[in-house]
Amino acid sequence: MKLAILGGGGFRVPLVYGALLRDTGTPRVDEVALYDPSAQRLSVIGAVLARLGASHADPPRVKLTTDLDPALEGAAFVFSAIRVGGLAGRIRDERIALDLGVLGQETTGPGGVAYGLRTIPEAVRIAERVRAVAPLAYVINFTNPAGMITEAMQAVLGERVVGICDTPGNLVYRCAASLGLDTSNVHADYVGLNHLGWLRGLRDGDGRDRLPDLLGDERALSALEEGALFGPDWLRTLGAIPNEYLYYYSFTREAIRSIVDQPSTRGEFLARQQAEFYTEAGREPDRALDLWRRTIAEREALYMAEAKHGTREAPTPAPGDVETRPPSGYEGVALAVMAALARDEPSTMILDVRNGSTLAGLDDDAVIEVPARVDASGAHPLPASPPDMHQCGLIQQVKAVERLTIEAATTGSPDAAWKAFALHPLVDSVTVARDLLRGYAKAFPEIARLLGQA
Repeated sequence: MKLAILGGGGFRVPLVYGALLRDTGTPRVDEVALYDPSAQRLSVIGAVLARLGASHADPPRVKLTTDLDPALEGAAFVFSAIRVGGLAGRIRDERIALDLGVLGQETTGPGGVAYGLRTIPEAVRIAERVRAVAPLAYVINFTNPAGMITEAMQAVLGERVVGICDTPGNLVYRCAASLGLDTSNVHADYVGLNHLGWLRGLRDGDGRDRLPDLLGDERALSALEEGALFGPDWLRTLGAIPNEYLYYYSFTREAIRSIVDQPSTRGEFLARQQAEFYTEAGREPDRALDLWRRTIAEREALYMAEAKHGTREAPTPAPGDVETRPPSGYEGVALAVMAALARDEPSTMILDVRNGSTLAGLDDDAVIEVPARVDASGAHPLPASPPDMHQCGLIQQVKAVERLTIEAATTGSPDAAWKAFALHPLVDSVTVARDLLRGYAKAFPEIARLLGQA
């Protein structure tokens, strides 16, 4: 089988290739096409993959291309992890919002709206090329904002687009491990949107909900990443464990203050780090894998650290060994989705899928993030109990923002874009929303052209 990876020069591509190397099923991916506009980045990541595969008897063949259609031709699966505007765009997403006193983050809040405005047109173009060149391929979308992009691509390709995110799976994995449960045999009651969800129950192999045990265990709860982040008392008050991105909603002032107090935003940190990696690895390709492992260890150890500053001590970086990562990582989820679809190996995992009748407060076409059963017939959300009033209200409000962003990105409506900024729960003023729109249109010519403000 052929896998096309869009954003193939991206820093996390070796994680996907590492998962493919561990796959022993039949059929398996035996060809990987890496597509990226940057030939230099492709060359570096190609060198990393060559060294990853060198110790394996039959590694998937790797082809590099800066042309989209050849990458797609013959693909059974398309993994989309593009970043329109690169890290320079992410930095502007963050700084424009922060300069107006609101959260600057690439997927949550106004930064996510801006990121969506410039990414959706490209994601739709890619979906149209998939339909033309590889109509039987499944698209596994990891491009952020993942739920919004998945929904926009589904308008072209239907349910052959599935969105993935590693955050919910990692949450379930950590909670199960903290309870001493078999992490491969637990059933999560999780509901929400991408980067906006709650773990409401965790059943063991005997069908017993063990989440109350975790919420009642002060030591275990405090040791959990979310316990340190939100505080055990707040988690017990909620009666659920939120996705870590809900920190931005629950502790908005603290998050903004912490980000502003840091010497750099996350985007600025990654831009410096990755520039060093690509330059050094390009100069010394024989060391590319070692340099990549060192860099990803630092990257992952400091994940969300700019917002979490003061909630806990920064963890010590661990070796970036792609052979020993837990199966809850996004590359493990991607591989499980491909195995279920291609080999009819049914699996249940938390995915971004079409709602259908799963959540009554949203229409059928809305993309939600819930446990889904995946097999050769596709990905199907499992029945879910209704969200509580707080959860439902926040889900509906953020979904409205996503829909408005998609409308603005596909029709060029400046009013839809302004309304998207204004209705976001993390934007506290319609005036600020107007200023955000002006700021992003000024900073991104593609947004200005899209909205007729060039």
